Amino acid sequence: MTNTQKALELIGTFANGNTKKAASLLAEGYIQHNLAYGTGRDAFVGSVAYLASAPVKTTVNNIRAFEDGDKVFLQTVYNFAGAGEQVAFDVFRFDENGKIAEHWDNLAAKAEPNPSGRTQIDGTMELKDLDKTEANRELVTHFLYDVMQGNRPEKTPDYFDGDTYIQHNTGIADGLSGLGAALAALAEQDIQMIYNTVHQVLAKGNYVLAVSEGTFGGAPTAYYDLWRVEDGKIAEHWDVMETIADQSTWQNQNGKF
Repeated sequence: MTNTQKALELIGTFANGNTKKAASLLAEGYIQHNLAYGTGRDAFVGSVAYLASAPVKTTVNNIRAFEDGDKVFLQTVYNFAGAGEQVAFDVFRFDENGKIAEHWDNLAAKAEPNPSGRTQIDGTMELKDLDKTEANRELVTHFLYDVMQGNRPEKTPDYFDGDTYIQHNTGIADGLSGLGAALAALAEQDIQMIYNTVHQVLAKGNYVLAVSEGTFGGAPTAYYDLWRVEDGKIAEHWDVMETIADQSTWQNQNGKF
């Protein structure tokens, strides 16, 4: 199996309850960065067993899957034991033995379509431009520094094809104009969206996922942003924002990132 297939099989165990399959895919020293769960292989397998015993069946619907070196990143809709649909990004790292050794994620409740009628998961599906993977990773890395981290905001128009920008954020309309209007509305409420640190930039062809840390309205926040690049310009965006839980509630001490 490819690493992507292994990652998909692992998340599938949440729905099918196959604890033996989960254990076979995981490294013994599995490192968990979802702060609501314990770390280690046994903790993950225990979660699979718990969901299997729940009265309402868990559902898993993978939308997009990409592989970058020793990591796989997924966009998936989960409904854990009937608790409600959540849109998630998962990142899995594989060790030298092909076992899943580490996991990061961000989850948010599935929402109604945004002002442009787009959902958190619809949009372009085609993976292409595999020869441009590194160029697209570099483009997004510079965009994060210049625009998202606010170092050279005047360069913002350079990264887009005019006002052509497809937006899947739940509260923002399409286009740079939509983004500008949303940021202005936040500013009126004295809410700042700040990106302090970029932890990972993963890429495959025309898709690039950035894992970043910052604050939203002063609250510590994890930002997972997936961008689609077209002809050297940022063309489409999906994201999941998650407030980082207070450390007193963490079920592991590995940190969010």
